[in-house]
Amino acid sequence: MVLQRVVKPKTQQGKRFLEKREPKLIENDKQAMFIKGGNTSIVVSQALRELYVLKKHNAISYKRKNILRPFEDETPLEFFAKKTDSSLFMFGSHNKKRPNNIVLGRFFDSHILDMVELGIERFVSQAEFPGGKCSEGTKPCLMFAGETFEQDVEYQRLKNLMIDFFRGPVVSQVRLAGLEHVIMVTATGGKILLRNYRVLLKKSGSRTPRIELEEIGPSLDLVMRRTKLASEDLYKRSLKQPKTIKPRKKKNVSHDAFGSKLGTIHMQKQSLDKLQTRKMKGLKAQKRKARPEEGQSSAKRSKDDDTSG
Repeated sequence: MVLQRVVKPKTQQGKRFLEKREPKLIENDKQAMFIKGGNTSIVVSQALRELYVLKKHNAISYKRKNILRPFEDETPLEFFAKKTDSSLFMFGSHNKKRPNNIVLGRFFDSHILDMVELGIERFVSQAEFPGGKCSEGTKPCLMFAGETFEQDVEYQRLKNLMIDFFRGPVVSQVRLAGLEHVIMVTATGGKILLRNYRVLLKKSGSRTPRIELEEIGPSLDLVMRRTKLASEDLYKRSLKQPKTIKPRKKKNVSHDAFGSKLGTIHMQKQSLDKLQTRKMKGLKAQKRKARPEEGQSSAKRSKDDDTSG
């Protein structure tokens, strides 16, 4: 039996490299790999190139061809993922059985979690759309349309995978002027339509501008071919968050419809007799003292009554 040795870093650079690979409470932005297969068509190569531009700051593009078959052997992809610390991948290939083929997938714990194979039936490049383009690194607004994304399990997982792939960095606030890129995904008639739009802010005569969408490409018509999805137990395990991240619920605190914070105070029953009130001179109970004159006259009357009797 061979025991696996724990290799300790000998330099500070190696130590920092291993610290980046350690699990984190708050994950960094997910990195995607764009890989060409052993045989690719012009459509697949151009689609990979233009989709890579959408994730350029968090993506790695492999220019050399790699003979891989993700659905038959996952080991090479998992090796690349561990080497580059990537969580997402897009693999393109082309053959007679599956022409213009791309595989979209993600990893969990350096192992493949989900894979969806999509066929490109129609592709329109960015160069064919006139007008301006969005700047690189812009966080897109993702929109999904179609009942299939809510009813079909495979389409639900594909929607979640696309959100994971295209959403970009997580931010708390987005200003209106910074929202300039929209990715629209529509499921209709057994096809998945992927469109990219640029947001135009027009004058409306009021403070709020009028918003128009201008298509900028790339534009893809996709069809689902094969899927390899994680089991429910593994999928739930991948979504599990540490307890330190989850916000603690504050007891007896609520908010109304207007956003005002309301609190509930629990008090014991009070005795009103012992309740401290404001002390005033006029409210004090004074003891009536008997006057000396009144005391003498009453004593004389009692003596007279005794003598007369």
